[in-house]
Amino acid sequence: MHVVLVGAGLMAKEYGKVLNALGVPYTVISRGPDSAKTFEAEVGKEVRIGGLESNYGSLNEVPTHVIIATPLENLEENTLFILDQGVKNVLIEKPGAVSVEGLKRIHEKAEYRNAKVFIAYNRRFYSSVIEAEKLIAKDGGLQSFVFEFTEWGHKIKNLDKSTFQLENWFIGNSTHVIDLAFFFGGKPKELSSYIMGGSDWHPTGTIFSGAGITETGKVFSYHANWEAPGSWKLELLTKLNRYIFRPLEELKVQALGSIEVSKITIDDSYDITFKPGLYQQVNSFLYETPYSNRLLGVEEGLLMMENYFRMRCDK
Repeated sequence: MHVVLVGAGLMAKEYGKVLNALGVPYTVISRGPDSAKTFEAEVGKEVRIGGLESNYGSLNEVPTHVIIATPLENLEENTLFILDQGVKNVLIEKPGAVSVEGLKRIHEKAEYRNAKVFIAYNRRFYSSVIEAEKLIAKDGGLQSFVFEFTEWGHKIKNLDKSTFQLENWFIGNSTHVIDLAFFFGGKPKELSSYIMGGSDWHPTGTIFSGAGITETGKVFSYHANWEAPGSWKLELLTKLNRYIFRPLEELKVQALGSIEVSKITIDDSYDITFKPGLYQQVNSFLYETPYSNRLLGVEEGLLMMENYFRMRCDK
């Protein structure tokens, strides 16, 4: 096995820490020297600078696996390049591409090259999520769910992010909680969405609301107001309990007939040692594990992308 990690920024560093812990041989390729120096200092791994295309030819062999953790605007082009080199296993940081057309291009290229491509929604691998699945099964299954993807607009607008990243914040960041909600409840079959507001940094909208029914018959609703206080939240309802993720790393429960909300104790050692969800996600990408079926394949990701854009009311 030989892994190539593309990127040396904040997210790439988290991947590097997991790869170090797994003891997997890997090569890091990045564009800029500044992020490379920080990566080398914090992760202890040499970085080849100058970009993917200029460095790929110096690899001794075709990598068995590639993890693409570059900025949002470079995800699609880097993935298409890697697929054209004959790599058969690729993990792209979410959302993979910022448009339905972009993800279609990746999907078509993966099919043509007979490659497996996954989109890295690491919250599917949280210890809290794994525990909730077990408890919901004991309760007899999920009945409905509610989620909120409010973002802190007053802070985001001041972040050191490109205009492209800010204008695509919904698809590049909010889809973390949206993906997790539909991971539990299934893909939307019927969906009504509404949008209002807008800002200088995200002109397409700042207030979102909607409801629908999934293909598995689960009723859901959602809300987000990026101009008001709030945070991400997911609530899963069974006949016996309401399971609450707020923050998503923690699992709380409210029992039928009670107003008390209590925290459930879980074994979250991996989520404490590493960026939450990342260890199990990378391990499941590289090896066959009981959690490998949580990986979001690009074909399924394309279907979800179409729903994400319906929620954003894009035509």
